[in-house]
Amino acid sequence: MNLLTPFQYSFMNEALFVGAVVGAVCAVLSCYLVLKGWSLMGDAVSHAVLPGVVGAYLLGWPITVGAFASGLLCAVATGWIKSNTRIKEDTVMGIVFTGLFAFGLVLFTKVETEAHLNHILFGNILGIERGDMIETLVAAFVTLTLILFMRKDLLLFCFDSAHASAIGLNTNLLYYMLLALLAGTIVASLQAVGIILVVAMLVTPGCTARLLTDRFDRMLMVSVGSSVLASCLGVYVSFFINGSTGACIVLAQALLFALAFVFGPKHGLLAARKRLA
Repeated sequence: MNLLTPFQYSFMNEALFVGAVVGAVCAVLSCYLVLKGWSLMGDAVSHAVLPGVVGAYLLGWPITVGAFASGLLCAVATGWIKSNTRIKEDTVMGIVFTGLFAFGLVLFTKVETEAHLNHILFGNILGIERGDMIETLVAAFVTLTLILFMRKDLLLFCFDSAHASAIGLNTNLLYYMLLALLAGTIVASLQAVGIILVVAMLVTPGCTARLLTDRFDRMLMVSVGSSVLASCLGVYVSFFINGSTGACIVLAQALLFALAFVFGPKHGLLAARKRLA
């Protein structure tokens, strides 16, 4: 089979484009989540969108609306419960997101329709419809624009929230804004990799970049570059092996992380052993 064969199909070109856009948005937010230590929050919100997705489908609403509302509910509920109890944030997240995910699974098993919702769980970027693609691109554009517009305030909040509060920034607003951006990014990623694998898209690019640079601006560029490369590579390889496209994208990101972990010029495993030698 010719290596250029995938580019002869319009659905492959659309999948490559959507994958690159989603990968870029996830990569930018990934840097803030890694810096803030919110990897579990990404996992929590991604699973918590399921009841909103099923509910929106039953009501005839756009799936993105239900997913965003459900994800935001999880994030806000986590913050509210943490503020009003003695329970730590990671424990609250575990309770809230598992409860919402379980509720979503119950609804999911009760939906009787010819249009299966399995693509929400595992992604369906190769078969994405034009309407869904437009919703994904709009969600990605809005989320990325807000992140870039508030990048300095979000950076200070993630790096040192106490200092951010001391200089007059509204840290509560930034807290919920970051959660809203997280929900928006997950909504944009649903069609690409699905609920189950989206957490990898939100964590791996930032971790890969963190191993390769100490400067945040470079971290953003490396994260975006590695994520876009992995997204396109995953889509391309899935065509030849007839594998799950979302899983191939995540595996490509894991491969790039492994390479950075071993061969990173400053923080890689080999570099660390050379310093100890």
